[in-house]
Amino acid sequence: MTIPDLETLRALGPAQQPAYDDPAAVDSAVARLRTMPPLVFAGECDDLKDKIAAVSRGEAFMLMGGDCAETFAGVTADNVRNKLRVLLQMAVVLTYAASVPVVKVGRIAGQYAKPRSSDFETRAGETLPAYRGDAVNGFEFTAESRVPDPQRLVDVYHSSAATLNLVRAFVTGGYADLRQVHTWNTDFVRESPIGQRYELVAAEIERALTFMQAIGADPDEFHRVDFHTCHEGLLLDYEHAMTRIDSRTQTPYDVSAHFVWIGERTRQLDGAHVELFRHIRNPIGVKLGPSTSPDDAIALAERLNPDNEPGRLTFITRFGAGKIRDGLPVVVEKVTASGVEVAWVCDPMHGNTFEASSGYKTRRFDDVIDEVQGFFDVHRSLGTWPGGVHVELTGDDVTECVGGGEDLLEMDLGNRYESVCDPRLNRVQSLELAFLVAEMLRARSD
Repeated sequence: MTIPDLETLRALGPAQQPAYDDPAAVDSAVARLRTMPPLVFAGECDDLKDKIAAVSRGEAFMLMGGDCAETFAGVTADNVRNKLRVLLQMAVVLTYAASVPVVKVGRIAGQYAKPRSSDFETRAGETLPAYRGDAVNGFEFTAESRVPDPQRLVDVYHSSAATLNLVRAFVTGGYADLRQVHTWNTDFVRESPIGQRYELVAAEIERALTFMQAIGADPDEFHRVDFHTCHEGLLLDYEHAMTRIDSRTQTPYDVSAHFVWIGERTRQLDGAHVELFRHIRNPIGVKLGPSTSPDDAIALAERLNPDNEPGRLTFITRFGAGKIRDGLPVVVEKVTASGVEVAWVCDPMHGNTFEASSGYKTRRFDDVIDEVQGFFDVHRSLGTWPGGVHVELTGDDVTECVGGGEDLLEMDLGNRYESVCDPRLNRVQSLELAFLVAEMLRARSD
């Protein structure tokens, strides 16, 4: 199978692409990327596809999480470990408390580009190009910083490679060992009611592992975990350059990540993103917002997964807490009736963003939980499987989303608001979400 050339994709007028000043510099960056080794391997993508097939059959649950927008400055051992740690903790809670296998996919090592609702941003009377992520331009509000720079595409590759090196070292080198489950808790989490609840789960797991070792179970089975990466495949210059023909199968894979998704703003059926994604063999996702009709979803499935291959396609719904119970049922019902093989995952973040009186973008934790509960309610009523959650989160003690067990208020947002784009759940809120989702999963099986 071949893929469309880059000029063909550009001719389709893809949405949300940078307006570069120097086309020759773009071509040079793309040519450089084409010579770089893969960041992931096709066989790993196939393994994830098999796991997502289990999700679509109702045999597993998918946890997708990480930064709204990664930054080059954030590629440090501490930052990578903190994000991995909170995802491991959430997965442990979901697995142990809900008795369901968890497919772990980090929104990491590639999430450097962001779609924007406006091409420009105005502050104090000055208008500059909008920040589109470190893959495109700088966050600093200066004319020089905000110029789109194609060299940043190469920087994305190097930053992603460094992040992946760290992730692979952590998950294979013993850090992810289940016998370390207590050490994943830090003081600021442990002192919270949610952290104390996690400690009880960790103690139960330790007792179970001790028993298993006593009866002869292989302790190496607890030593590592399967962990995959994902990001929005927004910048076509980058994703096309990172698409290679697999030597085993002679089919194309986007080797920038195991899983890539098409956003709500770029899912046009005849658009460039759908055209590229329909050719790659990775497991892929599509974000579906409240404007999605059942026919839209079915047409996307037919276009992106014409063979109806299990595990190939995930629909990530982002309706908002106030719209999910009314808008999602007809989509799920008609897609299911059409026989489409798909995993359903809930993004409870993007439909619930608002601006606080202080000017900070934020989200209410209660709205996030309400959307997840609505997602579960819809699937329970239709007899379908709520396959996972897709969450913007950080492993740090930030103050970006209000509410939760810590009862963060709007006045607290300025204490540690560190996101360069959208607000993220902090580590305690993320762990609280995991416990609440585990309860929803248990209630569904009762």
